Amino acid sequence: MMDKKEIGIVSYVLGIVSIVLAFFQPFAGLVLGIIGLVQGKKLGKSAEKAKKLNTIGIVIAIIMLIVSIVVSIYLAQQGAFGVGNIPL
Repeated sequence: MMDKKEIGIVSYVLGIVSIVLAFFQPFAGLVLGIIGLVQGKKLGKSAEKAKKLNTIGIVIAIIMLIVSIVVSIYLAQQGAFGVGNIPL
């Protein structure tokens, strides 16, 4: 079983990784941020930095996920309606 210090380190590392992954793989960043936040809540006040990092990772991941969905929808519409402009 892990002691509190190890859980704090794991939560802190998950927060950092969730922020980095939020820009490249938003869903993975969201999942890791949630896992790190749950681990950090087990420790209470001793893991404030880890909680902040995980919260930042979750927020960035949600924003990037929404942006990627909007861009995907926009590009899909442009591709669907732009087919008529191809000269044959």
